[in-house]
Amino acid sequence: MFFRKNKAIILSLIIVLSFVVPATAQNKNNEGSPTQRLDVLRQKLDSLRRSVNGAVSAFKDDGNGKDDKLKKDDKASLETPVARLKSLEKDTSRLQSEVTSLRGKVDRAEKYEISDIDQLEASVSDLQSRVDTTLTETASARANPESSVGKPREVKKKGKFLGIFGGGSDEYEELIGTITPGRDRELFIVATREVRKNNYDVGRLLFQTIITTYPDSPYLPMAKLAISDSFFLEGSTSALIQATQGYQDWLTFFPTHPLADRVLLKIAESQMRQIGLPDRDITPARKAEQRLKALLQQYPNTLLRKDAEMRLEQVQDNLGLHNLYIANYYYGLSVDQKKGGLKGAQSRYREVLDKYPNFSFMDEALYRLAVTYLVEEETDQAAKYFQQLVRDYPNSDYVEKAKEQLQLIGASIPETNPERTKILPPEKKSFFANFKSQLFGLYPLTIDKNGVLMTDDFDKTKFELIDQVIENKGEISASQIPKSVMPVISQPQKQQQK
Repeated sequence: MFFRKNKAIILSLIIVLSFVVPATAQNKNNEGSPTQRLDVLRQKLDSLRRSVNGAVSAFKDDGNGKDDKLKKDDKASLETPVARLKSLEKDTSRLQSEVTSLRGKVDRAEKYEISDIDQLEASVSDLQSRVDTTLTETASARANPESSVGKPREVKKKGKFLGIFGGGSDEYEELIGTITPGRDRELFIVATREVRKNNYDVGRLLFQTIITTYPDSPYLPMAKLAISDSFFLEGSTSALIQATQGYQDWLTFFPTHPLADRVLLKIAESQMRQIGLPDRDITPARKAEQRLKALLQQYPNTLLRKDAEMRLEQVQDNLGLHNLYIANYYYGLSVDQKKGGLKGAQSRYREVLDKYPNFSFMDEALYRLAVTYLVEEETDQAAKYFQQLVRDYPNSDYVEKAKEQLQLIGASIPETNPERTKILPPEKKSFFANFKSQLFGLYPLTIDKNGVLMTDDFDKTKFELIDQVIENKGEISASQIPKSVMPVISQPQKQQQK
């Protein structure tokens, strides 16, 4: 298995990079609007506060005066485990207040500086590193050498889980706070269950506990991946931003893992789910294109090749339409209104031809580009593009017009390319479809909304990759990975006792 064979190297990487990657990712991935960036910070701080609160709960009075002793130690030294954790609680609360205050300014359209958000992101990144370090270093103080795994646990219901979630129980508080042998497996199983119930915050907290308190756990790589999956399944804009960062961090740790190509596809799909209409911000489309190209280049023999190629073609259609709309604007100014802008139109049309060879509306781009050269009386160039249109797009609505222009300038009309006779122009959208697209900003894309390890719509009859990970006690082999994008193993294997 991948993790077992490379355990020493992986653990060294995780220890070093877990404190480096969050900072670099935070600073380099300033994705989204100010509101979205602040939402991401709020969610991260909520998660950090829950992790710290869960660890603090391990030092509560156990009936033997343990809590009283720690309180005395707190007064004597700020370096006791509980004192360090409570200090992090204060820092987290302070940053939460700053994020809330700045978010209020953004919502009220008051004056603020983008650098204020940059500074907050850097502060949260630093806090995240300190929390991870402290949770790891205080793990021994929270350890219980006697394992309670497999034994019945008395669960006392209370109002809120860790003072945050309604309907919670002491079960989770004890799971997070106390460290016992075999607890990592139990955490992984319970976290999976919570994510499947759409309790994403709780599931992430439990997965994160494995990472910060069980550094030798074989479940650690899949716990990191499951956290990213939970963001992807949640699907909000801020969640997708964090899914992208999480998947990228995972690839940094495990670039040669058998699941690496699927993780890279999920990064692309995280961007694709943020793509709007072609006349809007195209940043997500450009990033998705980069990721899909990287997938095809880095994993030329991947089983996901057809899926990646289809998605790349759709994303490039979106980018191509963006350029086409701009080119048509300059075309209208120069050709129809005689106001100039001809070179602007030509450069955009040529960019479509050069970058997006499978563009669905290539016939329109060719025709209009040819017309711009007619306006400049460059008939040779105009004939070149008219001929390409006639030859390669025989079913286009622009073919007859192109033939007329070729006859007028005395150029030959080429024969149709027999391999292109079945190429049809895109179907025209109905009025309702156009209205719906404009109203909701939707652009048709093929996106698998399942994660790498688990599906979006869990069915108890399914046996998913994450179930295989649990059965294998944290491992997964290449032979057990489905050949389709879906993370479902078609024939459930006989599961071992969990």
